[in-house]
Formats: sequence, structure tokens, C-alpha cells
Amino acid sequence: MQHRRRIVALAVAGVVAGAFAHHAAMAGMPEAQKWVDSEFQPSTLSKQQQMDEMKWFVDTSSKLKSQGVKEIHVVSETIDTHIYESKTLAKAFTEITGIQVKHDIIQEGDVVEKLQTSMQSGQSIYDGWISDSDLIGTHYRYGVIIPLSDYMAGEGKEYTNPGLDIKDFIGTSFTTAPDKKLYQLPDQQFANLYWFRADWFARKDLQDKFKAKYGYDLGVPVNWSAYEDIAEFFTNDVKNIDGEKVYGHMDYGKKDPSLGWRFTDAWLSMAGEADKGIPNG
Repeated sequence: MQHRRRIVALAVAGVVAGAFAHHAAMAGMPEAQKWVDSEFQPSTLSKQQQMDEMKWFVDTSSKLKSQGVKEIHVVSETIDTHIYESKTLAKAFTEITGIQVKHDIIQEGDVVEKLQTSMQSGQSIYDGWISDSDLIGTHYRYGVIIPLSDYMAGEGKEYTNPGLDIKDFIGTSFTTAPDKKLYQLPDQQFANLYWFRADWFARKDLQDKFKAKYGYDLGVPVNWSAYEDIAEFFTNDVKNIDGEKVYGHMDYGKKDPSLGWRFTDAWLSMAGEADKGIPNG
């Protein structure tokens, strides 16, 4: 964490003193009340509960500012969720706490490239990264990413929201490494679903033909080998249905460089095919 503090200090050096003084002077509970009333609705919390939480942010940020923390740099890829965070939530945080948030929005490939460079060089240009949870294996193997579970229970306990409910996040198993430590908090998610022609799978003639060749019932694949069998079966054995050429699989309808890791790291792991050890676990 000493290295991270140096990075924060370097970032602070570029802040215009007058601009910071303006935000610091206005930051506090009145600004929090404004955001709670105008933006942070609806909420599962009552407004009083929200304001209690806002007071924690105001008080804790004062401790950070007294240590010289005036600016936080964060980066994420270009997705509407992150654009909202960059334009709206960053502004809210700055107005409520007086700590300037610079949230850069760049392309997904650029995020990965900059993150990889930072991990290899040991010189991070950002205080926080919003990156794909599919990189959990990389974070774990490199050993340069601070596990959040360690930080929140140790050095960062004082700066961890006491109202934070980890169990309320969907997908924490996907951001937990083989060492059972939480490295990331899920921010936004894509829904992965297996789309198939149920009417084809229900045809008795195709069911019989598939089982005769592969020795098990035709159905939604539960592992990668079944996925390959079904693709091969419809592409090479069935070939045509109702006079139309059919294929066993189509994804996205276009080529995309992300498909490789989406298959190997994301979809296959959900089908129970994740490698629990070296080299990919």
C-alpha cells in the first residue's frame, strides 16, 4: 500500500488548489441531502438511513483529506453503467466529500492493456480499476492486486463502509480467487444465456439419432464436450431442417476478439468446466 499512497500523492500534485478549495468548502451534509432527494431515489433504505450513510462518507472523507488525499483516479470501459458513474456518481462523490474523482472512460481493450502494463511495471496510473471479473485468474496469479477482503478487514477497515453488505452483491463467487479471497466487487453484469431451438431438441427422430451416436440424451449441454457434440451433430449430421441449412452454433453473429475468453473463462466455467488449478485456475 505504500506504493499506492505514492501514486495518490502524485495525482494530488496536479490538482488546482482553487478548484479543490471550492469543492471542499461546499462539501458536507447539505450536498448529501440534495443528492439523496434528487438522485438516490428510489432506494431500499429510508432517507434517514441514507443520510446516516452519507454522514459516514462525509466524516471519513475528512480523515482522508487531512492525510492529503484530494483526488482519486479511476478507469473503466465504455459502458452506459460506467458513463453514469463517471458523469453522475463521481460528481456526487466530489460534492458530498470534497474529494475530486476523475473517472476515465476508455475502450475495453485499452483498460486491459493499461492494467497489464501496470501489473508488469509495478507503476499504477490509477487508484482504482473497474475491469472484467474474467481477469480474476490474472489478478490472483500476478500477486500484485490487493485482495479486497484482506484490505477491508485490515488496513482499509477504517475506510470501509460499515453498511456495505457483501452478500447483497450478485456474482461474488466470480470475483473470488482460488485462495478464497475477494479481489473485486461486481459493478455491472451481462446476462449469459444459452439460446436454443427447443422444438428441434424435442424431435423424437433427432433425439434417437443423437443418442445412437453419442450415447446420451440430446439436451442443454452441461459441459464443453456436450456443447461440441451438439454443434457437430446439427452441423454435420442433421444439416438441413425444413429445407434450410442449419448450424450447431452461432455466437454474437460476428467475429469478436473477446469470444475466446468469454468461452474459456466465463461460459465454460458456468458449465462446470473451470480449471481449479494450474495453469488456468
